[in-house]
Amino acid sequence: MITDWHFYALAIPAVILLGLAKGGFAGMGALSLPLLAFAVDPVRAAAITLPLLIAQDVVGVWAFRRTVDWKLLGWMLPGAVLGIWLGYVFAASVSPSAVMAAVGAISMLFGTYRLWAARHAPPRAANRWPEWVGSLFGVASGFTSQIAHAGQPPFQLWVLPRNLPRELLVGTTAIFFAVINWIKVPAYAALGQFTSANLLTAAALLPLALVSTVAGVALVRRVPAERFFTAIYVLMIAVGAALLWEALA
Repeated sequence: MITDWHFYALAIPAVILLGLAKGGFAGMGALSLPLLAFAVDPVRAAAITLPLLIAQDVVGVWAFRRTVDWKLLGWMLPGAVLGIWLGYVFAASVSPSAVMAAVGAISMLFGTYRLWAARHAPPRAANRWPEWVGSLFGVASGFTSQIAHAGQPPFQLWVLPRNLPRELLVGTTAIFFAVINWIKVPAYAALGQFTSANLLTAAALLPLALVSTVAGVALVRRVPAERFFTAIYVLMIAVGAALLWEALA
């Protein structure tokens, strides 16, 4: 089990952000892995947080299980499987510095996209594309999710133009990422990341992960989160730039 207090100084806020994201504040959790990558290598950070994500998924899926667009998921999930495999091949083939650079770049792109999306409507052109194009967005979402648990931007680029009702959007998002998180398990096992130290560390963080997820579910219907998002995404860009700099230095 990791005992370094520096790790937990970053892990505690990272897990809280994961919980709020799983509870319905979509996007906040994407800062978690970049934060942890300052304490441990990003592949290990992703392996530690994956069991937490799976546990948090139970809360989110149960809360929104009745509002899901299954047809949309039917097009996206097969592509996500391919994307996860491509992410595994990438992580297995390159150095930790290259993975860190990828996490940094994904974080910067995510933050930039979300800041842009806050000021612009989703592209209406996506509404006119054939449904099979959703599988391509699924590939991109699976890849970025495998590398950095950051599959939200490609997912949202395809889903948001459909203008789903809030509850349907949250439920569909919850089911999509719950499924792909389980699909990622064999990939991280093949990377040798489910060590006893990593699993014990995840177990120590699990109570906080569940409490923060329940808090997210309770707050998402009551608190307008927009005031927090700008700060989160600006921080994501800064953290991503720092990781990219460190990886390339």
